[in-house]
Amino acid sequence: MPVLLRIKGSRFYFFSNEGTEPKHVHIERAEAIGKIWLEPSVEVEYFYGFTTKEQKEVKEIVKNNLEFLKNAWDEHFGK
Repeated sequence: MPVLLRIKGSRFYFFSNEGTEPKHVHIERAEAIGKIWLEPSVEVEYFYGFTTKEQKEVKEIVKNNLEFLKNAWDEHFGK
């Protein structure tokens, strides 16, 4: 499970067995979890345990690091 970013108490990662799915990132902060698709656009799959403010913050972090996250996916899965 490669961890790509640690920002503001959140860990952004993906699982090594998910290479057949579209590009996405998982997010974890304390007891909260989430999943955001990176392509074709940034879309939330789910958020559990995040406040509305935290959800907005996480989405902004993903948008600000989108190219890095997509490149890390490509490198890891050899795309």
